[in-house]
Amino acid sequence: MVDGVSVGDAQDLLGLTDEEMAYIEIKRSLSANLQVRRKKKRLTQTAAPKLLHTSQSRVAKMESADKSVSIDLLVRANLALGATPRELKHAF
Repeated sequence: MVDGVSVGDAQDLLGLTDEEMAYIEIKRSLSANLQVRRKKKRLTQTAAPKLLHTSQSRVAKMESADKSVSIDLLVRANLALGATPRELKHAF
């Protein structure tokens, strides 16, 4: 408690379990990795969908770790942009 105000983190505030928090961190890491990989390849969010066989709005959702995007989709998208399984293992 600081100055009469309870201080905690997002996990405490949202009442998330350790497993839920780990899931969120993995998803955020894969999303960030996808964006970095896309930018290194100098692909716009408009060009990337052609390689990923999806829409621009879906790429934006993937890169923002939208709740509608699965970890499976993020892994597949990273692999499609050239990530290796080893790189993904070390991404989080």
